[in-house]
Amino acid sequence: MTGITSKDKILLTSRGITEESVNQQLKMFQNGFPFLRILRPAVRGNGIMAIPDNDVDKYRETWEDYRTQHHRIVKFVPASGAASRMFKDLFAFLKADYQVPQSTYEHTFFDNIHRFAFYDELNKCCVANKGKDIDALMEAQEYKTIVSLLLEPTGMNYGALPKGLLLFHRYADETRTPFEEHLMEGALYASTDGMARIHFTVSGNHLPLFQSLTSKVIDSFAQRYGIRFNISFSEQKKSTDTIAVNTDNTLFRDQNGDLLFRPGGHGALIENLNDLDADIVFIKNIDNVVPDRLKADTVTYKQLLAGVLVTMQQQAFGFLRLMDSGQYTHDDIEKMIRFLRHDLSCNIPDLKNLEDAELISILRKKMNRPMRVCGMVRNVGEPGGGPFCVYDADGSESLQILESSQIDTNDADAKYMFEHGTHFNPVDLVCAVRDYKGKRFNLLKHIDPATGFISHKSKNGRELKALELPGLWNGAMSDWNTVFVEVPLSTFNPVKTVNDLLRQVHQ
Repeated sequence: MTGITSKDKILLTSRGITEESVNQQLKMFQNGFPFLRILRPAVRGNGIMAIPDNDVDKYRETWEDYRTQHHRIVKFVPASGAASRMFKDLFAFLKADYQVPQSTYEHTFFDNIHRFAFYDELNKCCVANKGKDIDALMEAQEYKTIVSLLLEPTGMNYGALPKGLLLFHRYADETRTPFEEHLMEGALYASTDGMARIHFTVSGNHLPLFQSLTSKVIDSFAQRYGIRFNISFSEQKKSTDTIAVNTDNTLFRDQNGDLLFRPGGHGALIENLNDLDADIVFIKNIDNVVPDRLKADTVTYKQLLAGVLVTMQQQAFGFLRLMDSGQYTHDDIEKMIRFLRHDLSCNIPDLKNLEDAELISILRKKMNRPMRVCGMVRNVGEPGGGPFCVYDADGSESLQILESSQIDTNDADAKYMFEHGTHFNPVDLVCAVRDYKGKRFNLLKHIDPATGFISHKSKNGRELKALELPGLWNGAMSDWNTVFVEVPLSTFNPVKTVNDLLRQVHQ
């Protein structure tokens, strides 16, 4: 039915992909994905917790107390993406039919080139390759030479490196990459028992570079903070790659007749997360880091989010143990329902009309799930998914982080709600991944497979359709208990283009 050949089967086996999986993917291409039904945007006070200033320290103390109790804490950083998109405008300049800066973006880059943390390394590279420093090259209007030595393999090769290995911040006596800044963060809020465990997902071809940098800096960082570091790496699994199809949904084959596989997007990393041995996991993007002078807010609100998570988890665990005992009263059941509705924003219609046995069964099922607390910042035009209350397939209501691809833009109400959300997701999550008996959840059982999406791409001039798996913090965590907490914009400082490094927060 799929047109799979014996040669294809060998390829599938080598990748750990079953023919059944290919069939399922083909059905997804043919049928598409349903849009999610939005109930309302999550807003401050209705779906998003706004922690009063006088409660911030209480939650921070809860977290710091938890850290002393020999729990296993891991900081998880997706770091496999190449930095090529950071330099899109500079690549365009290299291809342009003019030789000197023309656009505002180009002028900004060259006018401020001395302010970049990578300036000294680039300057050395220019002298070594061309016998001239950057100022001399600019004086001679050899701007493209500078950009070429920054981006291409003959120079620093920044156009092909991952963001995690680029020099972002300059200090009096050192420069640091985002990778190193994440090590610093891990020491400040995610260490326990004298150890900071930090896990990076990387691509295989960059792994040796990450390992080399780890060896270079880990001893000095450990001395600085008086702790040990346990740094680990994993790659996105080939088994999570998805097939590509032609525009008519038939299997796309390359010039050799082989199937084409594409990475399934960041949702594939749920497998890597599932493999971690942890009680609590912090998740944060590689490029959202700041210099030391601005880390205080980051640390404060990471502690806050973790304190909220631990508080909610302890309440859920208490209710689950009470259900196990059978020694609960009608008043206890009322408290459980209120906790589910008001604290976890999980509303099940007509719950109180159920018989006790069925009611307890549903309460147990909804409470005994992975839990996440997600920081949400005010929407100021930055791209990112939004926090919403949605209808689930079973008729219940839950909090979800939605991307635009999950919204039916032909539905005027849904489009209006998406466009008028007040907050967005900066990828700032703290996750609890063990149940109340200490057993690790199988996170793969809590994915909503109907929340992926189809994108249109091309390969060697041929159009194709690609399948994106449910996003890591979207559909891959659909069946989690979710709490949204407002955090200040100062905790969100992404670097989407190289000129973002000129913002004061990165200087």
